[in-house]
Amino acid sequence: MKSRIYCSILILAVLVYLDGCRRSAGNRQDEGFLQIKGSDTIVNAAQKVSEEFMKVNPYIFVGVTGGGSGVGIASLINGTCDIATSSREMKAKEFELARKHGVEPNEITVAYDGVAVVVNINNPVEHLTLEQLRRIFTGEVKNWKDVGGKDLPIVTLSREVSSGTHIYFKEEVIRQGKKDSTAEFIADTLLLTSSQTIVEEVANNESAVGYLGMGYISDRTKTVKLRKKEGDYFPADISHVLNKTYPLSRPLYFYINGRPQGVVKKFIDFTLSPQGQQQFAETGFVPLEADFGQKNK
Repeated sequence: MKSRIYCSILILAVLVYLDGCRRSAGNRQDEGFLQIKGSDTIVNAAQKVSEEFMKVNPYIFVGVTGGGSGVGIASLINGTCDIATSSREMKAKEFELARKHGVEPNEITVAYDGVAVVVNINNPVEHLTLEQLRRIFTGEVKNWKDVGGKDLPIVTLSREVSSGTHIYFKEEVIRQGKKDSTAEFIADTLLLTSSQTIVEEVANNESAVGYLGMGYISDRTKTVKLRKKEGDYFPADISHVLNKTYPLSRPLYFYINGRPQGVVKKFIDFTLSPQGQQQFAETGFVPLEADFGQKNK
């Protein structure tokens, strides 16, 4: 009789344990790992979004690395990341290569940015036209006195070629949006590995001029107001990026393979939510309008 009671108690205990395991597994149905790779412009914002996401999804680990938009897109194509971050649109040849590898890139706009032009705080130049910028970065103008500054040689700084910001600046400033142009940066332009390195160099070199995303604007440098051919000069700030009066305004992207599903969809939804968008705002970028993100789902 006692053995039957003990056996019944044991069975009951096992059933309770198994039910607990089932409930625990049910709570962890979103367990997983996400690898995000790409744009150095977005990396800090993506890291902050990931940290907030993991607070509410503790069983999903998100790894975020930079390297440049081109690196992220290449990683998506070869299957070594789940989400590629990019500060530029994918190129036609990248789409073609992706499809050859069985990847169908899906572009999702996650925020906006203004590419800011920065100079040393002791540089008296307050504003430039895009044409003056083009002439500076192609070497046609080599001294600051020719654009209203001091009698100092100009030192041009750029992100490296894998950077989406490098490509964007080359297309919009160096080549003035002309698809058939082959114009390039002046040969002695210093190619730097990150936006933060550009901040450091400009802060310590009165002759330097560089460009970077809004998230890296610093009180250690001076941001130059820009205009196109005519009209007012505008700063790289939220209002002028949103209404596109700032001439170097651009979207920032996530690229994924196909329609978002599973933990990827969960992360994308969080990124486009008010809580996710707040992280972009806190890192200096322009969050999407309230209803804009819904169009990307």
